[in-house]
Amino acid sequence: QVQLVESGGGLVQAGGSLRLSCVASGRTFSSYAMGWFRQAPGKERESVAAISWNSATREYADSVKGRFTISRDNAKNTVYLQMNSLKPSDTAVYYCAAALRYARMRTTGDYWGQGTQVTVSS
Repeated sequence: QVQLVESGGGLVQAGGSLRLSCVASGRTFSSYAMGWFRQAPGKERESVAAISWNSATREYADSVKGRFTISRDNAKNTVYLQMNSLKPSDTAVYYCAAALRYARMRTTGDYWGQGTQVTVSS
């Protein structure tokens, strides 16, 4: 069982930056691939970024490539999402997720956080 708690969301102007954090409980964090998803009002949940257990593999949605960076610190049981050059279209609830298989992390997770709101004003 893994429990995930996100933080770092908020209101920011277009062009600004935010860093989301997700702290995981349990001693097996380093065994899991981690990912960030988002869901905007009236839209389906979409994958934003994923990272393998050892950070060797990272993938991003086309819409955030070059602007967002996913990273993790296994010693701190934490995964981050650095978001730069934010756009109003990035407005959504952002969710942290964990999955034992990296391939699964591309579309969904085994465990989910409660979400954190990111609002980008124009």
